[in-house]
Amino acid sequence: MPRLFSAIEIPDDIGDDLHRMRVPLPGARWITPESYHITLRFAGDIGNAEARELMANLARIETDGFELRLSGLGVFGGDNPHSLWAGLEPEPKLDELARAHEKAARNAGLPPDTRAFRPHVTLARLRHSDPEAIARFLTRNGGYKSEPFFVTRIVLMSSRPGVGGGPYGIEDTYPVRGMEFLSGDGEAAW
Repeated sequence: MPRLFSAIEIPDDIGDDLHRMRVPLPGARWITPESYHITLRFAGDIGNAEARELMANLARIETDGFELRLSGLGVFGGDNPHSLWAGLEPEPKLDELARAHEKAARNAGLPPDTRAFRPHVTLARLRHSDPEAIARFLTRNGGYKSEPFFVTRIVLMSSRPGVGGGPYGIEDTYPVRGMEFLSGDGEAAW
């Protein structure tokens, strides 16, 4: 079974905005816009039985639609940064959804996630990057704010083991209540 995680997709127009911020940054491996997402729960490399149980548990989660907005940029890794990310404005419904996905994973037999939920969109993986160059990038772009966007569905995504940053596949989708009037790309389906 591939490496699995539940996530929220980023609309194409916002992905395009994030992509336009790219600059040559030594040691950065930029993520492609079609791979941008917000991870809700990382499941990892799990067996087929656990994966089926996880999928069934995720399908039982009922979520009302809500809006998100990306806000600010940062890095994980402190003095040795390893990831450049875009953050999100606080949204209680997102935190509630992440808790429901944690419960679904635990009910499928997965161990508890020991890391606190820190919603973000990974923009680049960093390796041996110059902290001063990263600081300059963050100074220029750190005030980024996206337009608000609706969460129209949740997806179960997969990646190949040992390959971070995509390409990712969608294994299953889970609808969000009240978003039927929107198409899959977040645009009104008139």
